[in-house]
Amino acid sequence: MAMFGFPRLEDTRRRKLRRAGAIVLTFAVALPFSTPAANAQTYSVLYNFGLKRGDPLVPAFPGAIAQGRDGNLYSTGEEGGANNLGAVFKITPEGKLTELYSFDGTHGSLPTSGLTLATGGSFYGTTLAGGTSNQGVVFRITPGGALTVLHNFSSGSDGFVAEGAPVEGTGGNFYGTTVSGGNQTACSGGCGTVYKITSSGTFSTLYQFDVTHGSGPNAPLIQGTDGNFYGSTVGGGAYGHGTIFRITPGGKLTVIHSLLSGANGRPVMAPLTDGSDGYFYGTAKGGGFYGKGTVFRITSQGKLNIIHEFHDTDGTNPSGGLVQATDGNFYATASAGGVFGFGTIYEITPQGTFSVLHDFDGPSGSEPAPLLQHTSGVVFGDTAQGGSASGCSGDGCGVFYMLNIGLGPFVSFLPPLSSGKVGKVIQIFGQGFTGTTAVSFNGTPAIFTVKSGTYLTATVPPGATTGPVTVTTPGGVLTSNKPFRVVP
Repeated sequence: MAMFGFPRLEDTRRRKLRRAGAIVLTFAVALPFSTPAANAQTYSVLYNFGLKRGDPLVPAFPGAIAQGRDGNLYSTGEEGGANNLGAVFKITPEGKLTELYSFDGTHGSLPTSGLTLATGGSFYGTTLAGGTSNQGVVFRITPGGALTVLHNFSSGSDGFVAEGAPVEGTGGNFYGTTVSGGNQTACSGGCGTVYKITSSGTFSTLYQFDVTHGSGPNAPLIQGTDGNFYGSTVGGGAYGHGTIFRITPGGKLTVIHSLLSGANGRPVMAPLTDGSDGYFYGTAKGGGFYGKGTVFRITSQGKLNIIHEFHDTDGTNPSGGLVQATDGNFYATASAGGVFGFGTIYEITPQGTFSVLHDFDGPSGSEPAPLLQHTSGVVFGDTAQGGSASGCSGDGCGVFYMLNIGLGPFVSFLPPLSSGKVGKVIQIFGQGFTGTTAVSFNGTPAIFTVKSGTYLTATVPPGATTGPVTVTTPGGVLTSNKPFRVVP
């Protein structure tokens, strides 16, 4: 195993210990600014990582959680597994966990990315290390645990340190970023890249950052309704504090905003969220009036407005992205701060009305990763530390939890399938589909096929217009969380 340089695992542990130290400091200054938590939410720990031998451990940023076609949840643990090099896991909404794959170095190690679901039904992710050059890999894994390495990073023009999972675009290809590699002239080790990869593994570098346009893009990309991808960097730009950028599927990059020190928050660590009102929403890990981070919204042309500034008891270091739930509000986590100093779950409206929903206290988890709203209406998440297990860096090996915020079930479709022409087959996810009697696109009936109780397909019908998709089940009518856009 030594040929793969696995001591980098110890570097990860030291990094987590430094983060734990920062959390203690935050706790020491948090209490004078205490803010009461909102009511009517139910928080439950579903699983404590590390209680069983070979468990995935410390699921950390960016750690995307994906809902599969089967209604279960899928993600990665940065450490743990049979070889203590990280693992892919499946967990039911009730909390039954199954390890699907243990990384072995040859096929990657340190999978911090989490997973994104693709239209083919498999999941895509990345690792920070392992592979043929020990610079990480892009991989695909089936719901049954069969893993295929699609690309081995080499630290050259293809980049390396791919923290976020690639996302599928409307054309069926996948797009992602690397923190390092690429342009070796402007940055020592490279300023990072944007890449494209096909489902069969054909890889191409779309853009190499040069400081002027940013450096160190560590957050996953999102595709806007205009077909372009949007992302951020943690450095570079006009003021040296990072950028928010737009890039076409062909690789033409435009900086739409350069972050100022302090004033509008920096750096932007998490992916942007495409809000229903046409704005992009995001978080900055630092900056703002109190220097603890911000929540902002930004137009596709780069006009940015701060809607919340963190100040310790409501959380600090909001490195997780925002999730817009079916009530129109956003839900997210702050990785530190709060009443106990271990992070918070918060709700914020598009106008900036803010509420803390849960204060992590150690046993219920600490250092939370991003959230996911399941089609049941319940919000799920995990943490990098905390819980009842021991033997990991920091305090505990993390937990997987649910937060019931009182929202009802809905149906959804993958981002690449959120728009299309008449005749396009759309995959719809939800629950209670057995016995479905109707599917409609903004009121126009569609031909559909029920694949399982949690998954069906439907064809965009002639005469359909942009609007919600509804599914009539024996239990009632379910409406999509986002409109489907019918294109000419």
